[in-house]
Formats: sequence, C-alpha cells, structure tokens
Amino acid sequence: MEKYDLVVIGGGPAGYAGAMRALDFKKKVLLVEKNRIGGAGVYDGVLTSKTLWELSQKVSTMREMVPNYTPVFDDINHTVKEAIFERKTQMTVHLQLLESAIESQQFRYEKGHARFLDKHTVEIKKEDGSTKLVQAENIMIATGSRPRYLPHIPIDEKIIMTSNGIRNLTSFPKSMVVLGAGVIGCEFATIFAGFGLTKVYLIDKAERILPFEDEDVAEVISKSLENHGATIHSGASLKRMDIVNGMVEYELEYKDGRTEVITVEKALVSVGRIPNIEEIDYEKAGVKLTDKGSIWDDDTQTNVSNIYVAGDASTDMALVNLGEREARHAVVRMFGPAIKPLTYQNISTIMFLNPEVASVGMSEQDLNKKGIPHKVVKLDYSTNARAIAMRKTKGFFKILISNDNGMRILGMRAVGEHASSAIQAVAYLMHTNQGIRDLADMMHPHPSIIEGIQECLRMLLGKSIYKPYVFKDKLKCYLCENGVCTPLEKLTD
Repeated sequence: MEKYDLVVIGGGPAGYAGAMRALDFKKKVLLVEKNRIGGAGVYDGVLTSKTLWELSQKVSTMREMVPNYTPVFDDINHTVKEAIFERKTQMTVHLQLLESAIESQQFRYEKGHARFLDKHTVEIKKEDGSTKLVQAENIMIATGSRPRYLPHIPIDEKIIMTSNGIRNLTSFPKSMVVLGAGVIGCEFATIFAGFGLTKVYLIDKAERILPFEDEDVAEVISKSLENHGATIHSGASLKRMDIVNGMVEYELEYKDGRTEVITVEKALVSVGRIPNIEEIDYEKAGVKLTDKGSIWDDDTQTNVSNIYVAGDASTDMALVNLGEREARHAVVRMFGPAIKPLTYQNISTIMFLNPEVASVGMSEQDLNKKGIPHKVVKLDYSTNARAIAMRKTKGFFKILISNDNGMRILGMRAVGEHASSAIQAVAYLMHTNQGIRDLADMMHPHPSIIEGIQECLRMLLGKSIYKPYVFKDKLKCYLCENGVCTPLEKLTD
C-alpha cells in the first residue's frame, strides 16, 4: 500500500494550493480529484463568471459609444471557453511536470473518487472501476461546494438553472429572472443586463439588494441595474416557479398582499452553496459536522487530529482566496513551526457588479449595530482625475476609522472603476494594525484611482485638497457615536 505524508481530497483552488505548499516542506503528497482539476474555481464558478463579467463590461462600454452594437453569443462563449482551456491546461501541465521532475515520487496526482476507510486510509475509485488504497499521516478535505437546490423549484439546469447551468446556454435569453439578491445573484444580473440583450428581473425578498452591505453601496448598484433595464422586485416573496410550455412562470407576493405572475425565458436560482462532503464517508474517520452541515474545524483542524479541512467544505464564505489561505495555513500547521491562528476579520473581497465593489473589514452598518464609535470619510469618484479621464465617475470611497488618536482603520468600501486595485494598501494597514498617517503622506501616482484613498485619509487628518465643509455634495466626514451621526466640519491633524 502506498504511503504519503499528505493526501489531499479535492483538486480545486484550496486542495491545489495545499498540495503545493506541502511540497515546500519536502513532503510526499498525493492530490486526488474526482472530476476536473481546478474544480468550480475554473469551470462553473469564479473564472467562468468573471470572464463573462469582463466581456459584459466591455460590451456595456461599447454600447455607450455605439448604441446599436450587438454582441454575438458564440463569440462570447468561445472567449469563455478559451479562458477555461488556458487555465486548466496551465494547471494540468504544472502537475505533469511536477510528477516527472520531482525525485523519489514525491508528488502524485490521481483522478478518482476518494473516500475514507479510517482516519489514515483512503480508497480511490477510478473511472474504469478499479480501486486502490493509500495511507497518509495527514489528510486534507478540500472537496468544495455546489449550488443549493430548492425542493419546490424544478431546476433542470437548462430552463431553470443554477450558476452551474450557465454553460448550457446557447444564446442570450430574451428575458431572465434571478432568484437571490446576494453577491452571485447580483453579479449574474449585472452580467446579463450589461450585454444588453436580456431583460433581467431580480427577486429581492428584502427591502434592498445586498442586505449585508451598507445602504449607499446597494443604492449605487440598484440604480446601475435599473439604468441597464433591469427590474428589481423589492420586498417580494416567491410563491412558485414552474416550467410552463418551455418557459419560466413565477408568481410573487408582495408585503401589501398583492400578487404578480410573470413569464420569462430563463431563470437563475442563486440561494447559496452547500459543501460536497456526502460521498467521502467522513463518518468512517470520525469527522464531525457543524449544525449547518459543513465540516467542523478549529483553525482548519477537524476533531480528528490528523485530518484538516479547507475551503468551501468548512465555511459559509465561498471565496477562492479564503480557501487557498486556509489550505496553506493547514499545511504549515501540519509540517511547519507554530503559527498564529487564522483571522477572518479583515478579508478583502470583490463583488463583480457595475460598478465593481471592493471591501475589507467592517461596514458602517456593522459598526452601528455593535455600537462601536467611529469616524467616517466618504469621497465621490467624480473628484478623482483618473475617474474623470476614464469617464467612469460613478462610485465612491468610504473609510471607517476608530474614534481615537490611533485612527486605526476599521473598514473600507470602494465602489467604482478599479475598486479592487484600490483596497490592498488599506487592507495592509488593517492587517498590521497601523494608523493612517504614513499612507496619507506617501507619494501616490497621478492620475490614479488610489489617489482617492489618499484624499480620504487627508480629510481625516484635516489637510485635504478639497475641503469637505465646502464641497459637501462630493465629500463627507462625520462621527457616529451612540446611534447618532454628526458631521465633522473641520478636522485637524
């Protein structure tokens, strides 16, 4: 029986990153993937949707200059497939070269269905029906997740789809309803509205989309969707969704009691994801689950000391960067020196909307709910030279800091062009628990979007170029304490 220092079950972003990190410690590693290397991160998730988003944004910009411009679905689909092929080929060739380059068979990749026999033994069943047993000192569960189905909705992944069914489209639908106004639902609503050939409806049970985010963030995205022809069913509950004569018929009930029946060509159901853990026989290894049905862990280690978990199998946050970070952290815990536990407080995220939204740390509504005194500075994109040059002045920066002399950054939201590129410096300050003065005094490139961050920090220090007490419609500074927010007319360093 083959023996390994680490067997990784799952070849998605988390499992792949964990296997590669273990090689840094000169360990003997086996990576097992049931379907396709790269997992949902390549095929049905991040790479696919973000490639579609990039193309949608280009088409949307083109339509601003040439209103009658019409994208060709086959061309869009071909570009997406090219992106997938490029990434999967890169990952596959990397694994093949590793296997041939490393001496003493240090690394192996197996395609097959892995399941536990006990806490040290894994059975791998291959496509031809053959099986093999391997033993491992350590095992990592990185089996990812899949879209959640609702039992009362007839999802066939062709007419009523989850994000996995997008690949089955053969043309731009004339109309589509999206159930779920969270990140994934709003991203796909943005994508199809941006192409300009699909009438998009978005079902939002809450009073506004993106309820976990601040109201000003949700307002910008809502207006953008509506400007691109989308209809948002705010405060609406779905009574039923059926396939009728090859179309989607759905019925809504509003809070005032009225109902509405609408027929569209396609539907996208986006109501969360669930972990892929049912078929690995984790019970035989003694691994426990949480109340929500994911793998229980303490800083990536399960209740079985030699078994670790990373990525979507253990968390509600389905993020590639989080899964990769957890996997690498778990490997260091296995083979490296003692390290600090992972912290989930200051995770940088991007929402691929129009405009894009980047965030780190707590939101304004989080701070208010927790009763944490804080100062807020907000700067409109229309004051930024680069945004003006790009003709992309929709959006804002918002930074939240502690109400003390330390001026520690508690959170940030960037809504607008290049938002994702503007957030990392602030995230670093938060990670190292530093104040704002050094970043405010740095020489930033001009013209650049990140100058907006600098101007925000200058406002907090009372030395901005534009003065918030004069330019009140573009810049805001205020103190929030005990549920009351008070404008700060003049701040001084």
